[in-house]
Amino acid sequence: MKTSNKSSRRWIRIICVAVLVLSLLAGCGGNESTTNSGQDDTSSRNTAQEGKPFKITIMTQTFDADPAPADSPVIQAMEEYTGVDVDINWVPSTSYDDKLNTTLASGSLPMVVLAGSKSPSIISACRAGAFWELGPYLKDYPNLSKANPVILYNSSIDGKTYGIYRGRDLGRNGIVYRKDWLDNTGLDVPKTIDDFYNMLKAFTYDDPDKDAKQDTYGMVVTKYNGPFKIMLTWFGAPNEWGDDGSGRLVPSFTTDEYMDCLKFWKKMYDEKLINQDFAAVDPGKWNDPIYAEKAGVKVDVLDDAGRWEDQFKKAGISAVVDVIGAVEGPKGLRNLPTSGYSGMYLVSKSVKTEDDLKKVIAFLDKLGDKEMQDLLGWGIKDRHYKLVNGEIEPITDLPADIAREVHGTNQLLTYIPPENAMPRAQSELRKKASQTMKENEKIIVPNPVEPFVSQTDTYAKKGQQLDNIIEDARVKFIAGQIDENGFKNAVEQWRNTGGDKLIQEVNELYEKYKDSMPTMDNTSNSTTISQ
Repeated sequence: MKTSNKSSRRWIRIICVAVLVLSLLAGCGGNESTTNSGQDDTSSRNTAQEGKPFKITIMTQTFDADPAPADSPVIQAMEEYTGVDVDINWVPSTSYDDKLNTTLASGSLPMVVLAGSKSPSIISACRAGAFWELGPYLKDYPNLSKANPVILYNSSIDGKTYGIYRGRDLGRNGIVYRKDWLDNTGLDVPKTIDDFYNMLKAFTYDDPDKDAKQDTYGMVVTKYNGPFKIMLTWFGAPNEWGDDGSGRLVPSFTTDEYMDCLKFWKKMYDEKLINQDFAAVDPGKWNDPIYAEKAGVKVDVLDDAGRWEDQFKKAGISAVVDVIGAVEGPKGLRNLPTSGYSGMYLVSKSVKTEDDLKKVIAFLDKLGDKEMQDLLGWGIKDRHYKLVNGEIEPITDLPADIAREVHGTNQLLTYIPPENAMPRAQSELRKKASQTMKENEKIIVPNPVEPFVSQTDTYAKKGQQLDNIIEDARVKFIAGQIDENGFKNAVEQWRNTGGDKLIQEVNELYEKYKDSMPTMDNTSNSTTISQ
């Protein structure tokens, strides 16, 4: 631990670190097992005990103007726990991509680098050998071996795992709605697509807010096509790409199920169950009609339920909000997953040896321990948060210098395994939303080509143009500007513009990597990797 006598505040920080470290070590006496079995290198913890901590350099993003400094007691406690000397280069999120590209071009990379996405520069760097392939090592580590196979697949490049993803909920999508409105109409909670339609119709025509005016409508949508893609899975359509029955993958918009969903949306539009200006509405204003009590349903991320609840309370509106994971369609309960991750940590070849690589992976693995998820996620008990009935309550009125000690530290977490930390105190609605996300993971429909469409030559050159053709036709069909033949003409235009070539390239990659593709187990609905 680095010490200094510059100020009494410095000593206070050191005492906090010492107390935390002692409690962490006391609570994990057998924690030597957290390093991977069978390694013949000296563990970073043992190295630390010899007075020679292994040093790891990290470049990651921050959303705070004043990220945690190197002498933060939180950072120091992490170093003590992992036995690693960490040098973090915090880069503002607004300029992170530019900084990453500049760093990649320089050829002088930190040992651990956050890649916010699988950008062309990251894909090229991985193919050029700038980063270690990590996939073969993960099974040897107690936390990383629990990585979700769907998310590993989604974050892969050329069928290989180069990064340790920062996990997010796969089952995050669903329905958020005004339960008090539903009760006012006398309807039960929707279980099927027909029930969902009936709810939207009642919210539009049955005076759900009981003000004796027909001034509400069912579902608010914007020019963002996420809700449509979620509902496609309800109708049985594949997630972006699916098997046409012959083993060949085709785009979702070429299927009958896609057209069924498209017709349903046109019906909602024609009956004014959704806002008529949806194609021009900025997604940033999505919740405005909800807060104005003009619309009662939103199909998007379930996190919104808590935001609705907070906003209604703040405005003094007596509203009851609830969530539904999905409604049943012709193929049962199905839902659209997220990609499951927000960036991933890559290990560069500035780590010269396999022994050192294992030390870096061991460090990243330990960040999944409960002690580290608590520390980096919330800070130090009674300094940054209170523990009330086993739940975290952040201290909101901290002095700026103490608040800074934990700024951005959660960006280091991969959340593998997920939610290993103590829970934050939250409302019953937020708890239900979180539980619904977990249950949704049993019904998600994986995208078989999630990892590699962006890696095809055609999509790299014409992807945006191809996407725009279909998206424009989708909006025009819903608004009644084209009919089914008009949509088929748009699909034909897509094919002639490069779509057929894209289908060929996607299927070539599919044949190459399909043995590692995540599939749904038909008996348990659990996500598995086919062997």
